[in-house]
Amino acid sequence: MAQVIGIDLGGTAIKLGRFSEDGICHQSLTVPTPQPATPEAVLVTIADAIFQLQTRPSVEGGLGEDIIRAIGIGTPGPADAAGRTARVAINLTNWHNVPLADWLEAKTGLPTILANDANCAGLGEAWLGAGKHFKNLILLTLGTGVGGAVILDGKLFSGHLGAAGELGLIAIDPDGPECNSGNRGSLEQYVSVQAIRRETGLEPLELANLARSGDAKALEYWQNYGRYLGIGLATLIYVLTPEAIIIGGGISAGAEFFLPAVRTEIERRVLPSSREDLQLLVAQLGNQAGMVGAAKLAWQVALMTNY
Repeated sequence: MAQVIGIDLGGTAIKLGRFSEDGICHQSLTVPTPQPATPEAVLVTIADAIFQLQTRPSVEGGLGEDIIRAIGIGTPGPADAAGRTARVAINLTNWHNVPLADWLEAKTGLPTILANDANCAGLGEAWLGAGKHFKNLILLTLGTGVGGAVILDGKLFSGHLGAAGELGLIAIDPDGPECNSGNRGSLEQYVSVQAIRRETGLEPLELANLARSGDAKALEYWQNYGRYLGIGLATLIYVLTPEAIIIGGGISAGAEFFLPAVRTEIERRVLPSSREDLQLLVAQLGNQAGMVGAAKLAWQVALMTNY
């Protein structure tokens, strides 16, 4: 059976899975990210994990019956437009313009492609998750930072340099807090974990639990949080007019408390002609989304190359 390997490269763990074309994961493996996570050390770890995955029996049983056709990798930072080079990798050591796809192809003999991890998460949700019924969608990941992915006509849009989809960096307040990107008042400064900590001194889960208990201040905070998120999404809707917006990342666990305010803000700010039948959904794949999306990327490469 033809399969591909999808890999989610993180700062603390590397997740790998073998997927058939129908999206079934036949085997998965998680290994610690080497520390320090230099490019060379990560390459050796990934290559060894791929070998383990290739030589393990699948869940159906049998050894050596599966043909691996390609590898897809989600990296914690931007990749170049061709999906060959990790330009920067956040939380990894000395990652600057690392030709990871070339290196891994030389190690494994398999076609390899890279993409930003948020882009992979978007592809995963579009393939097997909350976005599987839509061709045009946005994924926004609400976590330590705010990442995003844009899927247009069923395909990942990454721009001519590969860096498109940095949805958390759009400005919603020209005089707001400074952002590491050099921007001020970016959406990330209002809806990330860091923003919640700065404003409340609490973690998102703590704040969600307070809201569940009926705490008035927590409920009010989530109302304001939803307003800021809705303002940012209004801008994106006007530009992209997606069929669906999918909210993922750790903060999405509290979506019940802020999504009503998001909807209200979108209805207030966006013309009906630009939001007709728009669906606002919570991501379904959790921390598996990046690995799933990387596998989808690998299948696109495999089918193009007829490997």
